[in-house]
Amino acid sequence: MSEISIQELEAAINFWRARSPSSGDELVLCKEASALSKPYAILIVQRRNTLSRDDLGAIARQAWDSYVHLKNSL
Repeated sequence: MSEISIQELEAAINFWRARSPSSGDELVLCKEASALSKPYAILIVQRRNTLSRDDLGAIARQAWDSYVHLKNSL
């Protein structure tokens, strides 16, 4: 899958948030949800519905790939 929809990105963020809830007094997101939240915010600001997997940074790409793998193995 080369294009990721904003809905799919949101599902991935929620997956990671459920798997590793926010922590600390500041309610810090886990590294996977945090990495995916940045491209999600960009999509919102730019009023876009999709982005390319190649547009993700290294940590976000790893979080996305792990999400897809875990989701498909359920």
